[in-house]
Amino acid sequence: MHKLRSFPLAKLAKGFSRLSSRLKSTGERPSAPLGSRILTNRDDIFKHNMWDHVQWTEGDKENARQMAEENSCVQIPLEEQGTFDTEAFQYWDKFYEMHQDKFFKDRKWLFLEFPELLPSAAKSQTTNSRLGDQQEACTSPSGSSTDTETINQQHTSTNTSHQQEACVEKHDAATQTTTYPGQHASFKILEVGCGVGNSVFPIVNSIKETDTFLYCCDFSLCAIQLVKAHPDYDESVCHAFVHDICEEMASFPFPLQSLDVILAVFVLSSIHPDRIQGVMNRLSTYLKPGGIFLFRDYGRYDFSQLRFKKGRCLSENFYTRGDGTCVYFFTKEEVHHLFSNAGLEEIQNLEDRRLQVNRGKKVAMHRVWLQSKYSKSHPPSPS
Repeated sequence: MHKLRSFPLAKLAKGFSRLSSRLKSTGERPSAPLGSRILTNRDDIFKHNMWDHVQWTEGDKENARQMAEENSCVQIPLEEQGTFDTEAFQYWDKFYEMHQDKFFKDRKWLFLEFPELLPSAAKSQTTNSRLGDQQEACTSPSGSSTDTETINQQHTSTNTSHQQEACVEKHDAATQTTTYPGQHASFKILEVGCGVGNSVFPIVNSIKETDTFLYCCDFSLCAIQLVKAHPDYDESVCHAFVHDICEEMASFPFPLQSLDVILAVFVLSSIHPDRIQGVMNRLSTYLKPGGIFLFRDYGRYDFSQLRFKKGRCLSENFYTRGDGTCVYFFTKEEVHHLFSNAGLEEIQNLEDRRLQVNRGKKVAMHRVWLQSKYSKSHPPSPS
């Protein structure tokens, strides 16, 4: 395994020693969300596979910046980049054809980090019943991408609001009399980029006794076929379908402003950065007023970014892997800009810094993920 030369264990241990002293002096411990396993004794670094709330020094940040600058100094020529965007679904189809449903693990941490996935009546019961057996899993939520190849703004853009209102009116006129899957459910969830169902089936198995319906889509036909072939797939609570969220004219099988929750876990990072805002703008029109958008994805200078070799960079902080799939690495500020420009308001926007450990090879890897929650405000009451 590639070792990060810029993060020697001696420096890591020194950093954790400082964190330990700070925690002891304040009597405080970072708590959920994002886990609570804190490394307070440098001799314990290899006792677990993951440590939470890792503090980076200014030196760590500068070393990471230099490594990203070095591996992005040689970019793939523009004339060769188009295929990674226009044929993205083919690359992911090949990925799922090769790996089937064996590559990623089910995200058992979902309900601890995103309890909003459950309707209010079921939240307490489900979360409590799963807390014991999920606590270990939730401390290390992992990315749904090929790692092994490896402004709370309350006043949104007027133009965006007007565009969304016009889109809602046009879409509503076409769907008022249309029946659609799950239309009678009182609580509706959409997962975009669902892959082979690593979020789908933890959700499905938790909503069967509730008045909840889950929609899930992916632009890979192979992935959707695998979801539908899964023994837990249940059409009475779930509808899986092929859909490219980058396609402006593609329609969803439900009306605008009909969703309570949209979930995007390690999905937006696979889209070309120039197209992400358009995707966010369109998706946000499907949320009800008061609905919530749940997001988790790769953060800037994550280990998987720093391990890229020269010649894999497409543009700043945007890379292609050896299998043709792509990944972008976000900052908190970029995430906030994307959501607020789509007319959504910040509830949570966190940077999740962890230390992932290969205990066999005695290798420590800095992981950086972003986790956010943004809501759609209710329209102002008429005066």
